[in-house]
Amino acid sequence: MNANDVSIRVVHPSPVPPYEQIRAQLADLISVGRLRMGDRLPSVRQLASDLGLANNTVVRAYRELEAAGLVRSRRGSGTQVIAVAPATDVKAKLHEYAGTYAAAARQLDVSDEEALAAVRHALASLDTT
Repeated sequence: MNANDVSIRVVHPSPVPPYEQIRAQLADLISVGRLRMGDRLPSVRQLASDLGLANNTVVRAYRELEAAGLVRSRRGSGTQVIAVAPATDVKAKLHEYAGTYAAAARQLDVSDEEALAAVRHALASLDTT
């Protein structure tokens, strides 16, 4: 998905279900202000098609976001962000994700160089798509 200059990706072999990957990414984009109040999310059909998923997968993600009070879905008008982003610091969120990644790298017993190379590769792969 590329709407409002944001990107949603689903890693199909991940143990995290696709609907949860979508939900988490959209919630994060709302929390850091990349998606703002009033922004419209892609239609269920469009996002499902873009990600190669069943419509029901996206419906579930949107329902979870609605239950959390982040979006509102209305038949015929689509899904819109209704939450105001809290004053979340993007650097704090990045630090949180980096900590999670660093802990996973330690569990895999890889060197710092290997872990950093994996991050560089992942970033480069995103830039080419």
